Amino acid sequence: MQDGMPEGGQGEAYARLAGVGPYGVRPGHALITMVEPHPGQERAYNRWYEDDHFIAGAMAMPWMFAGRRWVATRDLQLLRYPADSAVARPVTSGCYLSTYWLTEGRYAEHLKWSVGINQRLNADGRVHHDRTHVFTAFHEHVDTVYRDGEVGPRDFHALDYPYAGLVMEVIDTAGPERRADLLEWLRDEHLKERLSNSPAAMVLAFTPHPLPEDRMSYVKQVEGVGNRVTLLWLLEQDPRTCWREHFTGLDSVVAQRGLGSVELVAPFIPTVPGTDRYVDELR
Repeated sequence: MQDGMPEGGQGEAYARLAGVGPYGVRPGHALITMVEPHPGQERAYNRWYEDDHFIAGAMAMPWMFAGRRWVATRDLQLLRYPADSAVARPVTSGCYLSTYWLTEGRYAEHLKWSVGINQRLNADGRVHHDRTHVFTAFHEHVDTVYRDGEVGPRDFHALDYPYAGLVMEVIDTAGPERRADLLEWLRDEHLKERLSNSPAAMVLAFTPHPLPEDRMSYVKQVEGVGNRVTLLWLLEQDPRTCWREHFTGLDSVVAQRGLGSVELVAPFIPTVPGTDRYVDELR
């Protein structure tokens, strides 16, 4: 036995696994997680996530090939709507957002590893419990709409390209059939219109997966499976500079079409890895 590896050549298994299954570059799935550190724990939470969890609890896992963290300072939190959000209660909760891309066709394998590693991290005392998961779900990637067609970064570049901001929009429908109608309208009409002359370079559309029953107890089960759509708008400028013109009134537009209700529109800016920048601007 070597380094805790059981006899029988577990190391050989990694070589065999690399030779089978999908290994494309398309982001087939995403982990999107919005978290609120408990009061007084903001700095400790940020350092734990930056220095340990982002790496050991996410990027070191198989088939998770890109990740980025985002933050909503207090002024950004106050731009959110609707006030009676079904996603964030109160709507200002969830000041940190993490987004990760998973290789298409590898969700099931990744999920098994994710549950296992998080159980290990928890047992080893490497989980920061003074936080609340406001919105955490694995998602299926269903579409990407680009502002500039074939010019510019693709969706698989989106978490590596230095975008200046992100807006997360969550829409609920009456059920699976209405969600299909909503996705068709988003793809064919709405997103193309909103992206024209917009500071957003692309919008990725996702639908949530239910979390497994053996998930960690501090992560609540996903709401809205079957009727929810999550949109991520990638911005080339700070959302504060373009909010009024480009991101107000999205709830009214969806409601007027009778396709669902917008339950959250929330702007973020990227964190600066390895630093505590913005920690003092959250409250």
